[in-house]
Amino acid sequence: MIIITLGRWKRKPTKDSVAESSKVAEQMVKEGGKVLGMYWTLGRYDAVPIMETKDEKAAMRGLLRWGDLVSTETLVAVSREEATKLLE
Repeated sequence: MIIITLGRWKRKPTKDSVAESSKVAEQMVKEGGKVLGMYWTLGRYDAVPIMETKDEKAAMRGLLRWGDLVSTETLVAVSREEATKLLE
């Protein structure tokens, strides 16, 4: 399952908060997730992590840990190839 999260900082990021965020991502990896990309962005959202998890519960578990740092909007992604197979 591919999870794309759109995040907005709740407070100004610091080296400590970035280190804390990295620990959260490391914990997700230990639990079987995979970080496909982490991007800081300009515009409406400040950060966009892209992850692969075994299911929605694993994704939720990981995202809840970021609750003090980032407000999030999370999307489940399906590859274009998989989506086109669903067309009738």
